[in-house]
Amino acid sequence: MADVARLAGVSGQTVSRVANGRRNVDEATRDRVLAAMREVGYRPNSAARALRNGQFRSIGVIAFELSSFGNTRTLDAIAAAATSSGYAVNLIPVLHGTPHDLSGAFDRLGEQAVDGVIILIEAHRLDEADVQMPEGMPVVVIDSNADLDYPVVDTDQAQGSRLATEHLLDLGHRTVWHLGGPEDSYAASRRLRSWRQTLIDHGCPVPPVLTGDWSAGSGYAAGRKLAADPDVTAVFAANDQMALGLLRALHEAGRAVPEDVSVVGFDDMEEAAQFWPPLTTIRQFFPEVARRSVDALIEGIRTGEHHHQPVAVGTELVVRASTAPPRR
Repeated sequence: MADVARLAGVSGQTVSRVANGRRNVDEATRDRVLAAMREVGYRPNSAARALRNGQFRSIGVIAFELSSFGNTRTLDAIAAAATSSGYAVNLIPVLHGTPHDLSGAFDRLGEQAVDGVIILIEAHRLDEADVQMPEGMPVVVIDSNADLDYPVVDTDQAQGSRLATEHLLDLGHRTVWHLGGPEDSYAASRRLRSWRQTLIDHGCPVPPVLTGDWSAGSGYAAGRKLAADPDVTAVFAANDQMALGLLRALHEAGRAVPEDVSVVGFDDMEEAAQFWPPLTTIRQFFPEVARRSVDALIEGIRTGEHHHQPVAVGTELVVRASTAPPRR
């Protein structure tokens, strides 16, 4: 830093301000200092800075099922939101979701140089695991109803499910069948409960639930059963990938969409508009969930306090060509 200061003709304090991203340095001076840094090969030492001010400018993320669409989108959005706030992201994957794996992830977290952690794991797995959070570590939980004393940010799953079900009922369908996600999924259970309650609120019969595993293959398997039942005229699938398999099963069975069966998905993945027919679905706002989570965590890091009021990010019905009134 002394070499940079001499070369740039400024004080060591000014070099420190530039190195730490402070704004109280005029642009000409900042450019001169940055040029001097490049010339002498100076790089700010993040470890030394962390020892000095007690912060690493790094966020830990503990996540399960990295291949799922929702988690992938959320992780990508967390990384973007953290980067824009000047934080790096340290990902700690939980491969199988067993209590032992979860405990190991939290143990590893205690060894990482992070200022706080975002947890992206299904509530059921958090409830089952005997885990100890690092003492004093700010924590935010995404997509969970676990009984944890930390801030929770989530998509409003119940609202999205109600929008999907009411859309089909408003078109004139007598009832709506549901292709649900895994039974151990918090998001899937919230969507299922809201679908059932919406039918009850409208005085409609509640059909039996078919369960998939979020994959298009499981949607196809369930879709073959639904396609064989002539009473099925409207289906709400708990995600777009299962809806894709359902569309194939209906097509193979000669059940036209939407003339014979209307289909609604959930997520609004980029490919949903390219399905045939283009899929009516519920849009989740993953970047907003991530931003609210990162903001809450950084606030906890900055103040040492956290608020327990859950944050629910709203959804939106996106109407495309896969839904229509039933045949008369």
